[in-house]
Amino acid sequence: MGILQNKIDFVAFVTVTMANPNGDPLNGNSPRTDYAGLGEISDVCIKRKLRNRMQDLGQAVFVQSADRCEDGCGSLSERATAKLGKAKDVKDSDAYAQKACETWLDVRSFGQVFAFKDAKGVSIGIRGPVSVHQGVSVSPVQVEDMQITKSVNGENSDKGRASDTMGMKHFIRFGFYKLKGSINVQLAEKTGFTEEDAEVLKECLRTLFVNDASSARPDGSMEVCKLYWFHHNCKDGQHSSAKVHRSVRAELKDPNQIPGCAEDYQIVLDALDGLEPEVLDGM
Repeated sequence: MGILQNKIDFVAFVTVTMANPNGDPLNGNSPRTDYAGLGEISDVCIKRKLRNRMQDLGQAVFVQSADRCEDGCGSLSERATAKLGKAKDVKDSDAYAQKACETWLDVRSFGQVFAFKDAKGVSIGIRGPVSVHQGVSVSPVQVEDMQITKSVNGENSDKGRASDTMGMKHFIRFGFYKLKGSINVQLAEKTGFTEEDAEVLKECLRTLFVNDASSARPDGSMEVCKLYWFHHNCKDGQHSSAKVHRSVRAELKDPNQIPGCAEDYQIVLDALDGLEPEVLDGM
């Protein structure tokens, strides 16, 4: 497949049940919420999960988390040097950026800044075609706290159970989140992002929480319900991304009911002239 020719927009709906979708480190790792009580998932969190899924699908990824490191490199600079050469030897920044895009899917998708401390003034910025918004819940979420204890002390103690055996666990009882994003053709042409890459990204979004289980997000507690994939027929798009994203919305079937599952919502799709999405079930 060749370079992406037509603009793409996407919208996904995600359920969270008795889990912490994205903890806020400035608030004791409690689930992120805004002042209106709506739950939030940062775009950085979503991109991390997309990168993990890219790796699961056999794609080369530059920004690897420590627990998923595949090449033994302990830092981004070490990985860049191993694949692209030393920073002090960079003579053609455009060629360097092109090679980086050819090497790693996440670089040609999301972009990357290569800043080198061992080469004076060398900083190479790559703008990626894939933009991801922060996820926001459709309705306010109920954040709950649970005090937990460990069965053993973290350190030796002659005074019984130490204070470090106590802790808190934060979670959302239920939340229905909307995620959205776009793929820009002009930037795809610069990074070499292809139609095949778009298909990989689509599958990553559809299976966003596969292999993502943790104590904060047990298996089955987070699920992609529906993915709406809008493939325009031109580079700039038949409609603006804002209009496309607004055309898909979720509403409570009973506004007076406290939602507890995905079935409590109905997804409404407004017709857009000449643009019909591919609708996929998530997992």
